[in-house]
Amino acid sequence: MIKAREEPVKYMMLVCADEATELSPEEGAQMGPLTEAWVEEMDRRGIRLEGDRLRPVSDATTVQVRGGEVMIADGPFAETKEQIAGYDIIDCADLDEAIEVASRHPVAPFGKIEVRPFWVE
Repeated sequence: MIKAREEPVKYMMLVCADEATELSPEEGAQMGPLTEAWVEEMDRRGIRLEGDRLRPVSDATTVQVRGGEVMIADGPFAETKEQIAGYDIIDCADLDEAIEVASRHPVAPFGKIEVRPFWVE
């Protein structure tokens, strides 16, 4: 029996991967179709509201303001191996469903998927 949602929760799913990770030619060839299949399934289920890939960290600009001065730097704000490669906004019944959705993302086997709820007042 499918349980009706009482109050769906929006989550930001941050898709994180090390840009230096080298997939085999077969794995690389499968990423597009696997991602398309995941997107189609989540869209069909009414879970995925929006999402996209992000350009590499070499195209990032970090902006901060200190003492009224705008400072910019090339690259990401954190020096880590894994970077945010993409995002999805999902609408789930609860954290358990969000974890199930994230665990099925094609990047999960070699990267990380951070699932974070939106702030609700």
